[in-house]
Amino acid sequence: MTLRRKQQIILLLADLLSSEAVWLCFLIFRWLVYQGRLFNAEQVLIPAFSFVLPLIIYPLGCLVVYYLSGYYLRMEKNRFSMVLIPTFFSSLIISLVSFFIIVIDDITPVDQYQYYLVSLGVLFALQFFVSLLPRIIIYLIRKRHKTLPRTFTLTSLEQLNSFMEQHRQSPFDAAIIDFKKNSDENDIYLAIQQLYPTNVEILIVPRTYDMLTGSARITTIQDAPYICISALKMSDAELCIKRASDVVISGLGLIALSPVYLFLSICVKATSKGPILYKQERIGLHGLPFRILKFRTMVQNAEQEIPQLTKDEDPRITPIGKWLRKYRLDELPQLWNVFKGEMALVGPRPERAYFIDQIQEHAPYYCLLYGIRPGLTSWGPIKVGYTDTIEKMISRLNYDIVYMENMSIRLDIKILFYTIGVLVDGKGK
Repeated sequence: MTLRRKQQIILLLADLLSSEAVWLCFLIFRWLVYQGRLFNAEQVLIPAFSFVLPLIIYPLGCLVVYYLSGYYLRMEKNRFSMVLIPTFFSSLIISLVSFFIIVIDDITPVDQYQYYLVSLGVLFALQFFVSLLPRIIIYLIRKRHKTLPRTFTLTSLEQLNSFMEQHRQSPFDAAIIDFKKNSDENDIYLAIQQLYPTNVEILIVPRTYDMLTGSARITTIQDAPYICISALKMSDAELCIKRASDVVISGLGLIALSPVYLFLSICVKATSKGPILYKQERIGLHGLPFRILKFRTMVQNAEQEIPQLTKDEDPRITPIGKWLRKYRLDELPQLWNVFKGEMALVGPRPERAYFIDQIQEHAPYYCLLYGIRPGLTSWGPIKVGYTDTIEKMISRLNYDIVYMENMSIRLDIKILFYTIGVLVDGKGK
């Protein structure tokens, strides 16, 4: 288990316990108010149901908000403001949502609204200070007993085997690429490609960074600056919101579209021999393979040995398959890949290893796409359309690099709207 993972677990447990303590303290406060021991009140904030369920729901809800804030994603909090500010805004959101969902519905009406405001203020104060205390303690302990991440420095491509062997025995937190100035550019990309599946932080010294496409976050180890290739342009909060949105939308989509899945399954099975779903190995996040799902649109055993790209009027495509491809309906089963975390709603289209090898002969920087989850749609498919040649694949790759350099929730929403237009126009192939 890496150092980062251990720190994430400790922080998560601390937040879980502190959130439980917040709710218990808030119950005690309400009991004191109800008994008239505070404010001389006789009838205010009376619970109308058992609080056993909220004792479970409230801490879990707090963890969801903390996750969406991106607090657990990056543990390198070198400044106290990186602890204070997220905790403040997360506590504010938790207090407002909890008060209006849980508290406001279970109270006896009162004429003086100051009791509502006092109750809300107390809930926020408890949430902020009680959750902040363990975070400060963890921050000070980490600062005082700062444990440096376990790193491995690659000065040449030949050291990759040594890194892999040591990483299997005791995982590294980061790998530093420090090749000579006259190193072949392709060697750097090849090293990045080999490092991505290990899920370590990939760092490169600034003097060689001009060889790479795009930019990334700057981080430091022992006060030495490095460029983090594996970091993304999105903020931590945006990355967490993006993944949470993928899970929610894909899950709801699988349920809402179940009648469509049933209808299309019957059509595929009734019009040609073979399985309903077609599974194909693609390369995804961190350069790891996964099985992508599609409705089968070709005759059984359409590809025997060498992978082939689809051509105009391809005889292998079934009649129903041509219609499915036209409106991209054959891609609907990939919502399951999104739900599982193998894909995202928006991201570069995953490709087969056979074609990736050919692309990298002309564009070795393809490995940079391994830093993000592949998606159902992105700028590449929208701008280039169906890629039936290696040249089009490279063109699509360049659009995907542009997407990586400008990733944001706003851009994802924009791409999804453009995709709807492509589906309506029936530009599939």
